[in-house]
Amino acid sequence: MSKGQKTNWLLLGGVALLVAWPLLFVKGDFEGADAQAGELVKELSPDYTPWAEPVFEPASSEIESLLFALQAALGAGTIGFIFGGYHERRRQQRQTSTSTTSKEPLP
Repeated sequence: MSKGQKTNWLLLGGVALLVAWPLLFVKGDFEGADAQAGELVKELSPDYTPWAEPVFEPASSEIESLLFALQAALGAGTIGFIFGGYHERRRQQRQTSTSTTSKEPLP
């Protein structure tokens, strides 16, 4: 196994540990920041009334988490697709420029 493969496996193990550790050992309420902020606003200003209402209210917090994860995945996929397109275009431009400059000049 090469040094690069060992490094990749170590990084993958570290990511797995970072994901598994809180799920296995941290007990508590995994409430989002939006809910915590709403509770704080109610505590600090009990007479506050929101000026906007949600357009869609998911049936449960699990569905809300699923939709949030789906939104994040679609955003990351879009950004990756755009950067991949830029990278490929730049690679092809470099390849074209090196192939045109390496040709021998005509007499």
